[in-house]
Amino acid sequence: MEGNERWGDGKLQHPDRDPRRRDLVAEEQDPFGVVLSCIDSRVSPELLFDTGLGDLFVMRTGGQVVGDVVTGSVEYGPMTSGTPLIVVLGHQRCGAVKAAHKALKDGKPLPGNLQSIAEALRPAYDVIAKEKHADPVDAMTRVHIKQTSADLRTNKDLGPLVKKGDLAVISAYYSLDTGQVEVLTGAPSA
Repeated sequence: MEGNERWGDGKLQHPDRDPRRRDLVAEEQDPFGVVLSCIDSRVSPELLFDTGLGDLFVMRTGGQVVGDVVTGSVEYGPMTSGTPLIVVLGHQRCGAVKAAHKALKDGKPLPGNLQSIAEALRPAYDVIAKEKHADPVDAMTRVHIKQTSADLRTNKDLGPLVKKGDLAVISAYYSLDTGQVEVLTGAPSA
């Protein structure tokens, strides 16, 4: 979060981004966090958290949706090397969520495999469709982030790590307007 504060304030340090760091992590890595975020070109975790080479495991999917392969990729760091943090990072004005919301609302499937993203987002749509929202796409994004992090926090492999206090799984929301990340749920107690 300190890196994100630097990003938002324009006071970047660009840590761990030089040949010496490349040499240091060439044989082995030990990232301090896992970030599951959207494919959106404006939401690059390494930039918006002002981190460097070897600092984060990053998975990016449309609308940060998960399936078995993505879940396995998220589990990799915590289960193989004790990575203590997972961040499910959604963002403002997500095009994938917007397209899924429209498709689900109108009952018109998206083309090709894009419909699989809409179906993965259906549980969040079902929650927000029950009430009025000033910005239903934003509400759907926030619900989906929380649902995904809750699912990861309680899955059969990560759940025991969370219960022991060895792993925190947080949901977070990135504002394109301000550059700031807001923690929604799962923040570890100090």
